[in-house]
Amino acid sequence: MSLAHKQLLEHCVEVLDTFQPELRSVEQHVNNYMAKLKNIEDSDQTFITEVFSGCVRYDSVLNVVLDGFYIRSGKSSLRSESNLYKVLTYLALFRLDELEVAHYRKFVKSQDVNKMYKFLNFFMDDKNLRTWIKDEWNKLYERPFVQMTLLSPLLRWLPELQEMIQQLADKIANKVKPKKQIIPTTEPKAFNLTQPRPRSVPMPEPIPKLEKHKPVPKTTYQDPKQKRIIEENKVMNRRKAEERLMESSRYQFACANPEKSDKTRHRLQSILAEQESKLEFDKHKANPLPNFVSENIPIKLNAASILREGKLFQKREEEELRKLERLEAGAKDASDFLRWQQEMRKQDMDRQLAEIEQRRLEGKLSHEDAILARQNLIKDNKQKVTEMKEEAKAIMQEYLEKKFKEEQEMRVLVEQTMEGHQNTKEAKKKLKDYKRKIVQDVNEESKELMRQALEEAEAEMRRKMEIIQQIRAMEAVPAIRVKFVDFTKTAGYGLLSEFSLAELKERLALMKMAEREAEEEKRDEILASKEAKDQLLMNTLETISKHRSEMTKAAANRLEIKKKTRQTKPEVRDDKVLELEKKLAERKAARLEEQGKERLDSRKQTQRARSFINAKRASEEKRWEELEKTKERTAKLTSQGMYNSKGANKLMASNRISVVT
Repeated sequence: MSLAHKQLLEHCVEVLDTFQPELRSVEQHVNNYMAKLKNIEDSDQTFITEVFSGCVRYDSVLNVVLDGFYIRSGKSSLRSESNLYKVLTYLALFRLDELEVAHYRKFVKSQDVNKMYKFLNFFMDDKNLRTWIKDEWNKLYERPFVQMTLLSPLLRWLPELQEMIQQLADKIANKVKPKKQIIPTTEPKAFNLTQPRPRSVPMPEPIPKLEKHKPVPKTTYQDPKQKRIIEENKVMNRRKAEERLMESSRYQFACANPEKSDKTRHRLQSILAEQESKLEFDKHKANPLPNFVSENIPIKLNAASILREGKLFQKREEEELRKLERLEAGAKDASDFLRWQQEMRKQDMDRQLAEIEQRRLEGKLSHEDAILARQNLIKDNKQKVTEMKEEAKAIMQEYLEKKFKEEQEMRVLVEQTMEGHQNTKEAKKKLKDYKRKIVQDVNEESKELMRQALEEAEAEMRRKMEIIQQIRAMEAVPAIRVKFVDFTKTAGYGLLSEFSLAELKERLALMKMAEREAEEEKRDEILASKEAKDQLLMNTLETISKHRSEMTKAAANRLEIKKKTRQTKPEVRDDKVLELEKKLAERKAARLEEQGKERLDSRKQTQRARSFINAKRASEEKRWEELEKTKERTAKLTSQGMYNSKGANKLMASNRISVVT
């Protein structure tokens, strides 16, 4: 540092005093301040910049210390000196390991002694740091950061810092420590003693022999035999599966298509839905409906339905009376108008039926056109499928050849890796011995810890049992809970309406008698109203029965008239309809002719496919027989010792190549 400690501290405080975060950023403010300074080395500029940026970054941490200082110990200190205290706090928390106590002491001694002693005595107090300052910092940051970054470095330097504070206190009290006198060191001299005789070697004490423990079985550190057999079976099965996959992919059926069409899926879903609908696991067993036609079951009417129907018939009677009065007064009959209206409705109905029939025929005609277009599309798709199958066949041939080459390369690589595995077995054995020793040491320590834990748990259990016995003895003491009550006396609260429990019972009995009398009067009124309502219902039922009988007679007359005047359904005849029917018949005939041709072609194709499949099966059976014979031949040769394993593998590979070709 070229500048003095006092000047550096003043620059740091001035940068903080002139900083306005609303107007400028941290970097812009530092650059502007450094531009004003001249003849300052780069190290000093870096120190000022780092201190300023650190104070801004950890402002919340530093404010915890400053706020506590001004509230507790610094009530008489100036608020304008808060940035000075902030810089010293930052240097103590974050830069003390870099500066060390010597440089920090120079920063402190460059300021007023009384101020520094008051602030540092508050800040460097061990109790304050470990209690409320730590709690406030934990609210701002996580516990590991507070413990490792803020507290631990400061507590590590705390003895030397407290020694510095004590020096400040002595300086304030005008105490001067006397200088220590330099005492010459003592030079040791050897004693002039006679040499002792050499002692005789004592007999060694016998070493106690421990009981020989049972050795750990070797199978603990070895893989089981079954696992090795399973792995070998997996490898063999995988090779067999790959061979079968190559064979099946090489000679797979060209006509096989495992995916189902949308139409087939739709039919399967409909069949499953129909089968599930027939199941009756959770069916509700209800009673059968009565036969209303054969049985004359009376309809039970309630009071509301009787009154409603009586009101309806009364309205109809009033309407008939009003109609007769209007006719008597000279009103016109509307029968001619109704007849004309019925004829016009019939004509409109015939026209609508002709339009509906025309639309139906047009829909059928468009359906036939769609079927023909679909047949043409199916032809095009079949042609494309045949071309794609030929391309896929060529690609599959190339893939099988490439796969066989890769398989041979992989087999050579496996043989090389098996040789490398043998070298790793010795290293694994050494590692197992080392782990075994560690396990034995850990077991002895765990046994000792378990014994201590059991003793502590036993003592704790005895203490709890004594406390429980004391509590039970206290609960076993009986308590007197008997209280005598006199029902004829009042409570004695001094109220005007106060009376005893016996008087309360008498008054309640009188009130119940009054309620019973009122209830009897209400019951008589209800019975009278019910009798009047029943009489009204009987009168309305008589009028309803009369109207119903008249209505049934009128309905029977209308039915006979309708049977006499019933006619057959009118036929719809129109030129457009006839023309559409003719076109529909032509398209239908063309479609049926096309379907017949397709059926003939499909039969021919199926016959060809069957013949091709039979020939393919025969060739496959012949090929498998040849493969089995070659395997038997190789097995005999290997059993007789004529070929080694590599020769057998070469023979198998040549047989596999012949089968693939």
